[in-house]
Amino acid sequence: MSTATQVNTSKQTFSIQEIHNLLPHRYPFALIDRIIEYVPGKKAVGIKNVTFNEPYFQGHIPNRPIMPGVLMAEAMAQVGGIVLVQLPEMEGKFFAYAGIDKMRFRRPVIPGDRLIMTVELLSLKQKRIAKMQGKAEVEGELAVKGEMLFSLID
Repeated sequence: MSTATQVNTSKQTFSIQEIHNLLPHRYPFALIDRIIEYVPGKKAVGIKNVTFNEPYFQGHIPNRPIMPGVLMAEAMAQVGGIVLVQLPEMEGKFFAYAGIDKMRFRRPVIPGDRLIMTVELLSLKQKRIAKMQGKAEVEGELAVKGEMLFSLID
């Protein structure tokens, strides 16, 4: 039995422990703290609490710390992963980035911000290639938005 089967897919929220049961990412690359909304096969909404203790702030950018855009995109991908690994027949599978399209960064994300990420499944072809749309906001203001492609890794 894979660890993904231990999570009740009728749940609407997931704790950090439940997220770790579904995704392989660990410190320092586990970038979501909680799932606050989950619609099976459709979308998930996740939270990343951005703190000054993040390892990347030491060098990005000294005296003006901002969360790197690629890490915001990765955090959104992890939220998307929550949707993908709970699709029928996908338990215990892993999807990796295959592409990023139309990704735009609209505002800096700094320590103390709470990044709220909404990721929706647009399509899944041959149970191997997924296209998702994501956006992340801080206090209702758009921080990043774009489309992501994922490929099933055997």
